[in-house]
Amino acid sequence: MRVLIFGTYDVAAHPRVGVIAEGLRGAGHEVRECNAPLGFDTAARVKMLAQPWRVPALGVRLARCWAGLVRGALRGPRPDVVVVGYLGHFDVHLARLLFGRRRVVLDHLIGAADTARDRQVGHGVRQPLLRAVDAAALGAARVVVVDTEEHRETLPAKYREHAVVVPVGAPDEWFVAEPAAAEGPLRVVFYGLFTPLQGAATIGSAIARLADRPIVFTMVGGGQDKAETVRNAGEAANVAWRDWVPASELPRLVAGHDVCLGIFGTGPKALRVVPNKVYQGAAAGCAIVTSDTPPQRRALVGAARHVPPGDAAALADALADLAARPDELARLKKASSTAAHDHFTPAHVVEPLLEKLDELGFGR
Repeated sequence: MRVLIFGTYDVAAHPRVGVIAEGLRGAGHEVRECNAPLGFDTAARVKMLAQPWRVPALGVRLARCWAGLVRGALRGPRPDVVVVGYLGHFDVHLARLLFGRRRVVLDHLIGAADTARDRQVGHGVRQPLLRAVDAAALGAARVVVVDTEEHRETLPAKYREHAVVVPVGAPDEWFVAEPAAAEGPLRVVFYGLFTPLQGAATIGSAIARLADRPIVFTMVGGGQDKAETVRNAGEAANVAWRDWVPASELPRLVAGHDVCLGIFGTGPKALRVVPNKVYQGAAAGCAIVTSDTPPQRRALVGAARHVPPGDAAALADALADLAARPDELARLKKASSTAAHDHFTPAHVVEPLLEKLDELGFGR
């Protein structure tokens, strides 16, 4: 098949569509990218929901990006499949206009309405509007890609039969990072946008409980819950705060730790996802400690330590246990690495998508 990866997506911020592209290339398909990054991250887009007077700036930027996308799309051969990258709620309509609905696959990782609820700005009239944006995007695609069965079940019934579950997985570069040697204090890393879904404030409280243990934390990133997380950690001296790390450097940084933390949020969205950092941390050879939710248990199948969402005491106990039991830490690291190589590579995660495309006759 000739595949076009299309849209204003940003692989550095949301590597998911890059994983899909890698997997499709690895399966022998011809993959071309037509990408004009919008430049507004998820936080900026959500801010526009709270401050509607900023929306015209989005429209101007989107128009410029679309002009580039049209030029790029028309230069190459006509694709058999057009995969619209995540946050493509508007891009999918351009793809449909250019190529026709029957060719379009939408990577609908998270709905706009769901994201706004999680960021606590989607109240009042905004929710019906965002649900309408989601529904319009879903209706513009022939195939809808989601990341878990739980997310598939949240789709309106008429779109579920067109949906396929494709795990987020990890890009190839995460599998070549050199894992940390098992020596010294337990090294724990978290990276993210400090959103309610991630439950970073819970991690901060756990850090405070472990201030006198042989455990050191690296906390990377920033966002709406960063200040609360820092407050919860108190005067603990065993934590380093870093504003951010370039995407190209993250695999090496994470691989230099023993444990990669997942998410600990308690909201509905947090109970339905398996985050990037779980797949990536496992690929980098870390032990995974994350919340006890059905999709994460299914994805990791005994290859992680699970704690109740939002429970800082349980998280602290789990980390203290791993610090005191090097054999169990080594077992978990091996189990997570094995799970990653067996299930989280781009080649593995695209298998359900390829089956769906074959079922629908794409490329024939």
